[in-house]
Amino acid sequence: MPIRNEWESKISSDVRALSAVSEEIGRAFGSRHKLRPNDFRALILIMVADVEGSPLTAGELGTRLGLSSAAMTYLVERMIESGHIRREKDTHDRRKVILRYAEHGMDVARNFFGPLGIRTNAALADLPDADLAAAHRVFTVLVEAMRAHVEELRSQP
Repeated sequence: MPIRNEWESKISSDVRALSAVSEEIGRAFGSRHKLRPNDFRALILIMVADVEGSPLTAGELGTRLGLSSAAMTYLVERMIESGHIRREKDTHDRRKVILRYAEHGMDVARNFFGPLGIRTNAALADLPDADLAAAHRVFTVLVEAMRAHVEELRSQP
C-alpha cells in the first residue's frame, strides 16, 4: 500500500477515534447537566453554526436533528426553560428567529469544557505552527467532505 493510502487510513481512524471520545465527553456533559442526547447534539449544532456565522432557526436545527416540528418545539422550549439557549431575531431577516446560547448555557459549557481546553493547549504546545496550520487544513477538508456526504444522504429517499 502506498504511503499516502496509509496516512489517509490513519487519519480516517483518528477521526473515528476523535468522534468516539467526543461522544463520550458529550454523554458525560449531558448526564452531569440532566440533558438528553438530542439536547447536547442541539447545543453543539447551535454553537458550530453560530461560530461559522450561520446561526440556526428551530426548523433548520430540527432538520439536522431529524426531529418533527412538535419534537423540535418541545426540545427548544425545554432548553430555553433550562437556560441553555435563547431565541433572537435575525439581524439580516427580521422575520426569522434564530437560536443562540444563553449566558447560563455559556457558563455551564465554559465550566465543563475549560479543563479540556487547558489539556488541549498543553497537548499542542510543542507542535510548530506549520503543523497546526496543516492539521487545520486537513480538518477543514474532512468536515467539508463529511457535510457533503450528509447532504447526499438527506437527499436520498
